[in-house]
Amino acid sequence: MSEQILIFDTTLRDGEQCPGASMNTREKLEVARQLARLRVDIIEAGFPIASDGDFEAVKAIASEIRGPRIAGLARCIDKDIDRAASAVKPASDRARIHVFLATSAIHREFKLKMAQSEIIKRTVESVKRALSYCKDVEFSPEDASRTEPEFLAEVTHAAIEAGAKTINIPDTVGYAAPHQFGALIKYLFEHVPNIKKAVISVHCHNDLGLAVANSLAAVQNGARQVECTINGIGERAGNASLEEIVMALKTRKDAFGGYGTNVDTRQIYPTSRLVSHLTGMVVQRNKAIVGDNAFAHEAGIHQHGVIAKRETYEIMRAEDVGRSSELTWGKHMGHHAVSRKLEEMGYKLSEEEIRRITEQVKALADKKKQVYDEDVRALVEGQFTEVPQVWKLDYLSVMTGTIPTASVRLIRTGKREPISDAGTGDGPIDAMLKTIDRITGVKGNLVDYSVGSVTRGKDAVGEVSVRVQFGKEKGSGGKIVTGRGSSTDIIEASALAYLNALNRQLFEQRRRAEAEKPTL
Repeated sequence: MSEQILIFDTTLRDGEQCPGASMNTREKLEVARQLARLRVDIIEAGFPIASDGDFEAVKAIASEIRGPRIAGLARCIDKDIDRAASAVKPASDRARIHVFLATSAIHREFKLKMAQSEIIKRTVESVKRALSYCKDVEFSPEDASRTEPEFLAEVTHAAIEAGAKTINIPDTVGYAAPHQFGALIKYLFEHVPNIKKAVISVHCHNDLGLAVANSLAAVQNGARQVECTINGIGERAGNASLEEIVMALKTRKDAFGGYGTNVDTRQIYPTSRLVSHLTGMVVQRNKAIVGDNAFAHEAGIHQHGVIAKRETYEIMRAEDVGRSSELTWGKHMGHHAVSRKLEEMGYKLSEEEIRRITEQVKALADKKKQVYDEDVRALVEGQFTEVPQVWKLDYLSVMTGTIPTASVRLIRTGKREPISDAGTGDGPIDAMLKTIDRITGVKGNLVDYSVGSVTRGKDAVGEVSVRVQFGKEKGSGGKIVTGRGSSTDIIEASALAYLNALNRQLFEQRRRAEAEKPTL
């Protein structure tokens, strides 16, 4: 443990706060299962007081996930702490309550309107209240990097004396520079007498692109827990990227005192793909570790060097982060072979899900010459975004030209006969979506549309992600819902993504209506 850096994953809390990255409870559970396979030490499952949905998701994760500690976030407010305690209670001795209170001068004056003495008093009371529910309490002085070092040391000392086992030092607005942030951690170790009674953690934001650098500087100066997210997603410019932190420590042990993590790095790429798919947050091609170009070599000099000796231009092996290009899939694969291969890829699915994937692999193999791992990942991840299908695509035909036209046939659950319609639009996608709107009677406004190739080749599977605004015309505030779809036909993938968003919207409407029914 003395040589281990604890990885505190906050993808499901801070990461999900990224605009457009919200997930439902089932999707959060799938991410939590994958984080457990990744072997992170702590999963911050959410902010239970934020909403009933957040509370239920944290409670479900605390009930099901084994291995990592499960944390719930709470302000230093009694009702927040009580709510968080109730949500993480099913995790038993692996439950953690993470309380926070701003400490910087700007927050004290303009947000909290509290004196330093009041901040310390509230901190102590909140840590003790959280301890009455569970033994593992973490305290964060929000905006620590802009807090006076003397006062930060005082608050840290008080929180540890009150019983906090972890003190997290956040660079909340991404303001710090690495040498300054490292010096701040060093200052705390030199000026907080009881600091060795707690684990010092850091939580860095990426507003200046320094989140990973700041986190690693903190490790060099005594921090032993890093809070981070998959793909670096999060508020504004995001958080420190988990994959970059982990692989920097693994690849450059010489630079970081030999410290490593408990993470199974072979699960990094599958986790990145899953989070990208479920949130609709596309990973940039040149993103370190998990981007499409991370292990690609275009220049002839580089290619020659890698062929002669890989280490000339590669400091990591693609296999070490779970990347592979093996061609092992085909239409003759049986159920058991598919099951075993999926398990090797890090997926644990039900028998029914494996049966569906097997049929989909065979159907895909009939459409294209070679089926890659990435094609199958797209199929598997499609299972995680499924909701009860009120509307299902039965037939689609589009014509481009001077007047783009779309013919669509949909099946509605519970109805025997499909419903058909045709229409025109500014382009084939527009014509198709307008026709779907007429058939379903639900008007959606396409806010964002992105398409990417899952694998290489002319017959590659295309993956479409859409963000659709529903209900604005009815005065409901225009809820934005994310939808995803994949197919070798990009027009079909677009229809599937739009219908996925529509079905999610209808499912959430029904769920809310049932929750609001009076109980007798």
